[in-house]
Amino acid sequence: MLLGLRTWKIVTKDLARAKEWYAKVVGHGPYFDEVFYVGFEVGGFELGIVPEEGDDRPGTNGAVAYWGVEDADAAFARLVELGATPHEPVTDVGGGIRLGTVLDPDGNVLGIIHNPHFGGGEG
Repeated sequence: MLLGLRTWKIVTKDLARAKEWYAKVVGHGPYFDEVFYVGFEVGGFELGIVPEEGDDRPGTNGAVAYWGVEDADAAFARLVELGATPHEPVTDVGGGIRLGTVLDPDGNVLGIIHNPHFGGGEG
C-alpha cells in the first residue's frame, strides 16, 4: 500500500525567506513556486513549503522526516552554519546508523540520517 516517502511538507511564517534558506540547503531553486506552495525536488523526494494559515503553524509538533546524507556530522554542521538551531545532536543509534535533528528558521524539525544499510551504503 505505501510506496515510500514522497513529500515532507513544512509551514513557514515567511515563504520568501524559507524558499531562499532551503535553496541554500538543497543547492538549487524550487521546481514549483507559487504564493501558496513552494516545492523542491530533493533526490527523488519533495520538500514542500506552505505559508502559515489557519491552524497550520511551524514548529516541533508532529512527525519528523529524516533526509539521507553521506556524512551526518558534516550535514549537521552545515545546517547550523546556514542558520539552523541544533535540536538533537548526531547520535549513533546502532549498526553505524547516525542521525540528528535541527530546527529550521521557523522551528520545524529537519532530520538527517546516514544509514549504511540503505541504498547500497549511502545515507
